[in-house]
Amino acid sequence: MPKAFLIDTSRCTACRGCQIACKEWHELPANQTRQWGSHQNPPDLNPNNYKLVRFSEHLENDVIRWNFFPDQCRHCEVPPCKEIGDIYHEDTIVHDEETGAVIFTDKTTAFSAEEFEQVRESCPYDIPRRDPKTGLLAKCTMCNERVQRGLLPVCVKVCPTGAMRFGEREDMLKLAESRLATVKKTWPKAVLTDPREVNVIYLLTDAPENYHTHAVAQASMGPLTKKQFLATLARPFKAMVKA
Repeated sequence: MPKAFLIDTSRCTACRGCQIACKEWHELPANQTRQWGSHQNPPDLNPNNYKLVRFSEHLENDVIRWNFFPDQCRHCEVPPCKEIGDIYHEDTIVHDEETGAVIFTDKTTAFSAEEFEQVRESCPYDIPRRDPKTGLLAKCTMCNERVQRGLLPVCVKVCPTGAMRFGEREDMLKLAESRLATVKKTWPKAVLTDPREVNVIYLLTDAPENYHTHAVAQASMGPLTKKQFLATLARPFKAMVKA
C-alpha cells in the first residue's frame, strides 16, 4: 500500500528542523551561504538540500502575512520524471510501488546535461537538481530505506508541531480532508494541493501562489486524469527524441 505525507502548513513554524534532519540523515554537505534578504536559506533546492523551508511574505489588509512551505519532491502517483527518464536510460529512476517513493539511483549519472534538463522540465514542481561534481540527480528519497523498515521519514520524526504526518495513503487522505474542514473555519481560503496526483499533500491556509510558484502543479488541472496530465507533459519530449 503506497504511503503519503500530509504537510499541514497551519502548524508549521518554520523551525527548519525537517530541513536540518534531512541533511543529517543523508549526510549531505553544508552549503556556502550568505544573507540575501530572506530568512529562507539556502535560496533554493540544490543537490545538498533535498528539503527547503520556503519563506514568503505579503501584505494582506495592511497586515504582513508570513507563509511557510517545506518544499520537497511530491513522489507523484505517476511520476513524469521517470516517464521521461526511461526514454533515455530505462530504470535509472525507480518508482517503488510498495511505498510510492520515486528514487533517483546512482545510474542517473548516465544523463547528459540536455537529458537532465528535460527530466527537470517534466517535473510540474521544479524539483530535480543535479550535482555538478558527481553528475547524480538529487531530490527527496522519502527516506525509503527507513519506510521499508517501518520507520518514519526523518523529517516527520523530528517535526515538533505535528505539521508533518506520514502513513498509509488512504489514511493520510482522510486526515487531510478532516484537517481541511477544521482549518477552513479559521482560514476560508484553505486548500489541499493536488491530492489525487501526489503522495506529498500540502494543506495551505492561503492561495497557493502566496507560498511558492510551484506549490501546485498548475493553477487549474481541470478534469484531467493522471494519465492525461502526464501525457501532456511528456508529449514534447517524446517528439524531440523521435525527431
